[in-house]
Amino acid sequence: MSLIYCPECGHETSQAAVACPNCGRPLSATAPVVERTPIVTSIPRRDDGIPKWVFIPLGVIGALLLLVFFVVMSRNSEDGNSNLNVNVSARRTTTNPGSSTDIPSSTTDIPSSSTTVTAPPADTQTMNVPGSQTSVSVPPSKGSVVIDAKIAGRTGSPQPVKSEKFYLLDKDVESILSEARLAPIEGQSLLNSFGLSVLYPDRFSDFNRDALRAIKNHIKYAGTTDSSGKAELGGIEPDSYYLFGITKSGRGFAVWSSPVSINAGQNALNLTPQRVTEMALDPNE
Repeated sequence: MSLIYCPECGHETSQAAVACPNCGRPLSATAPVVERTPIVTSIPRRDDGIPKWVFIPLGVIGALLLLVFFVVMSRNSEDGNSNLNVNVSARRTTTNPGSSTDIPSSTTDIPSSSTTVTAPPADTQTMNVPGSQTSVSVPPSKGSVVIDAKIAGRTGSPQPVKSEKFYLLDKDVESILSEARLAPIEGQSLLNSFGLSVLYPDRFSDFNRDALRAIKNHIKYAGTTDSSGKAELGGIEPDSYYLFGITKSGRGFAVWSSPVSINAGQNALNLTPQRVTEMALDPNE
């Protein structure tokens, strides 16, 4: 048996004693057994709001209501339109037989002094196309022509006619010179006389000047050949013309004078190599 000391007098006594036998001070008693009762707390129910599944029937009901609303409104609009048509087409009667309403006319009278403004037609311009290989943009209603001119040399091999003017005339060149009342050079035709004036411009300057002036009045289109003997003319009115060209070569000249037809679109004139007419004059004449 274990012993303890009294906290009051310090007397040694048994641990099982209820009180100190010396001073009578009560010692610690055995703690009574206390039954523990578990405390049960109820968790309050948490309200999360309206369940989500409730929205499904609400959405269906809302869609049905909208459908019914649109059907009713469409019927009302059709009824309103039909009523409007009936009311407009029907003859309006007034409640007061003694009064009438005049509806002003909406017709506008145009005074006779009004004039119609028309745009002037576009001017037809002559395009001088330099001798080059540059393509010319041609409207669908116009035509273009490529002239390929060569002369037959003494050896017979064709040579390109370089840097020479070629013309589309509205009349044959001999007729033009004849109508200009030019006197031909003695012993020559009008065409050969013009060739001589080109070959010897100092000697026949008067004839050359008068001939060029007469031809100039009948030129419709003109172009200059390039180093390969080709000239391209664009913007040509489709019609019949007279091709004219002349060039010098040594002591002679070559002349082109022939009718041609130009169609809308691209045209090509591959001229036969022209033979050179050599004419040597006595310098004393």
